Amino acid sequence: MSEPLYRPWGTVTPEFWTEFAAGAVGAQQSLAPDTLRARLVKVAEVAQGGRLDDAAALAVQLDQDVTAEYGDVHLHTVQVREVRGYLAALMADHTTGLAWYLHAVQLRVTVQGPGHPDVEEATRRAYSLWRVMPPEADRQRLGAELLTIATDIHGSDSHIVRRIRERLYSLVLPAAPTSAQLNSA
Repeated sequence: MSEPLYRPWGTVTPEFWTEFAAGAVGAQQSLAPDTLRARLVKVAEVAQGGRLDDAAALAVQLDQDVTAEYGDVHLHTVQVREVRGYLAALMADHTTGLAWYLHAVQLRVTVQGPGHPDVEEATRRAYSLWRVMPPEADRQRLGAELLTIATDIHGSDSHIVRRIRERLYSLVLPAAPTSAQLNSA
């Protein structure tokens, strides 16, 4: 059974494009939603052109600008950081990509609350990236971290936590020998 692969960004809601987060009304805004959108499009175009290092550099600058404008705990910041995670994964830096995804999941909980559908989608994106990590990339340790964060957010009996736990156990526990292996022994 093939598991779905969740791409970054999740569902972009209309709130992403609104001018201010709650509590920031009246602040001077220099990084308007249209500017954010244009800069994200530029990052995507550069990445699609195969210039991943350049796209990552643009994303770093955008992250700095968005954080300076809106702060760490804002949906704009979360989404830019998910893009950074996605770019890291595209560059085969799975550990950094997963770290950004886990960071974004935790920020989403703060911004949107643990029951928000975007939080579950962000958790699934982190799981999808972790699932395809090569074994030598410290996969078990990162899986344990993913499991801890997902359990804290979604509860120990949630579907996503059960999936993570099952996959992690399959990595830790030795595979049962096949009948052919038993017969040749």
